[in-house]
Amino acid sequence: MIGHVNSFLRASKLMLSIFEKKLKLHSLFNTIKNNVFSFAALIQSVRIEMTGEVVSCSSQNIYPAPQVAWNTDPPSGPETLQNSTIKTPDSKGLYTVESRVRILGNVSDHAYFCSVISADKAQVWIVSLRQQVELIGEAGRELSIPCIAPQNLQNFSLTWTFTRTTDLTVILSYDSRTRRTSNLWEGRAGLEQEQVLMGNGSLFLHNPESLEHSGTYTCTFTGFQSRHVVHTQVNITVTPIGRYPHMQVTIAQGYSTLTGASWFSVQPGN
Repeated sequence: MIGHVNSFLRASKLMLSIFEKKLKLHSLFNTIKNNVFSFAALIQSVRIEMTGEVVSCSSQNIYPAPQVAWNTDPPSGPETLQNSTIKTPDSKGLYTVESRVRILGNVSDHAYFCSVISADKAQVWIVSLRQQVELIGEAGRELSIPCIAPQNLQNFSLTWTFTRTTDLTVILSYDSRTRRTSNLWEGRAGLEQEQVLMGNGSLFLHNPESLEHSGTYTCTFTGFQSRHVVHTQVNITVTPIGRYPHMQVTIAQGYSTLTGASWFSVQPGN
């Protein structure tokens, strides 16, 4: 009888030991799983771009799936700004989110703001995009390309780029923490340092030339969980100097004489 009891106790202890090990393994698995997903849940970046008549924003490697909200400046009603959002998990369960809205009216009528919000509301990333009306400048005359931050930014960077056809060139970059500017177009373009800290990142083109400086200028403010992009198409024209043709016909003694005069000059380098 005692032998049966001892056997039962040994079997019970063995089962309890196995159960405890399984419980520990399950707890360890959950801890690892939670830690992985906790790290992966962080929104690392959000991209916004305009293609044709659509503005889209996207982010990837997020868990759980985030929420996406859109608004415009000037404001538009929710019934007019309808978005299409797709959330796709990968093999690891991490989500890629893509959201789109159609442009309202003319492309320059509104700035578009996309907010990507983590499931626990701990993170809110806000990105915006504005396409400004085309600017017409005159060769040889200073031109200001406006770029205003949509909100008060702290510890931000500002970058200006220039695109002609498919070639992208960095013009300059500014860091509000160091208040330093790296200007690759020194002498050709610049900022007003005092205005930049107040959110006015307008670019000044000095003595622009028609072909060399006509293209798309892009201003990007980047701050904590925020990114704001402004595109401006610039066309630099050449104003000819001179007078239009003057024609004169003189008839004398049965003969007609036609005379004319005109002259134009174009600025050097254009």
